[in-house]
Amino acid sequence: MSDMLGTRDAYGKTLARLGEEHPEIVVFDADLSKSTRSAEFGKRFPDRFFNMGLAEQNMLATAAGMAAYGKMPFVSTFAIFASGRAWEQIRQSICYSDLNVKIVATHGGVTVGADGGSHQCTEDVALMRVLPKMTVIVPADAYETEQVIEAVVEHRGPTYIRLARSKFPVCYGPDCSFKIGRAHRIREGRDVSIIAVGLMVHEAMEARDLLAADGIDARVVNMSTIKPIDEEEVLAAARETGGIVTAEEHSVIGGLGSAVAEIVCEKHPVPVKRIGVQDLFGMSGDPDSLLEFYGLKARDIAEAAKVVLDESARA
Repeated sequence: MSDMLGTRDAYGKTLARLGEEHPEIVVFDADLSKSTRSAEFGKRFPDRFFNMGLAEQNMLATAAGMAAYGKMPFVSTFAIFASGRAWEQIRQSICYSDLNVKIVATHGGVTVGADGGSHQCTEDVALMRVLPKMTVIVPADAYETEQVIEAVVEHRGPTYIRLARSKFPVCYGPDCSFKIGRAHRIREGRDVSIIAVGLMVHEAMEARDLLAADGIDARVVNMSTIKPIDEEEVLAAARETGGIVTAEEHSVIGGLGSAVAEIVCEKHPVPVKRIGVQDLFGMSGDPDSLLEFYGLKARDIAEAAKVVLDESARA
């Protein structure tokens, strides 16, 4: 079994390390720094760490002000608060002015678990993706998260990074390589493509094994940058395999599945099936049971791939 590591843990360690190299980094949190892991930065650089309390709107607006004067703010809270409660401030104060603010939101998706539907944000990628100038990234595992944080330090402009609460199996190793806007084809395949993000990349890899047992050769693509999406890789999947399954721990409305379908519909129509939360709120439960309940497991991806294959054959 793959190692179980947390993306938020990788974030906290990487941010604290980068603080040594980049004195312009300042960090904001909304009274959740132990949970988001930004507390590690606060311990090492207390003069550059600001606990704004339960005032997310003020936190994002203050970060915008810091960015306007040359600082590089990293802002962390839970995904439901970062994307929902402070959306207007992100739009008006950060994106409209194209400011260099990095929003790193933890506790995304249904694997938040027992906190229930009020805290299980399955809409954040859609809310961030629609904003002009915003880059949206969902790392596949802890190793890629480290690379993502390093990359966004070098990248100028508003950025939203979605991390998980739960630990989940890694797909990469320490030598992982990430580039903003570029997908990674983890496994080649000729019959159908599975394009996934976040913890669903691991589920996609398991789905590939299930399909292989039935003689189906599935391609697996990690599309960790949802915006700007790697259009060339999406079109390659459409042209070379003839059908696509998307997999995300997010609503099927407005997230990865929508982004892929938009490209395919306009430029190379093929069957597309979207695995994700089907227009529902979350509920309290343990993470794995919730993935089962919402149809976000490897077998759900594999079943969708078989449907896509059947539709491709009849097209």
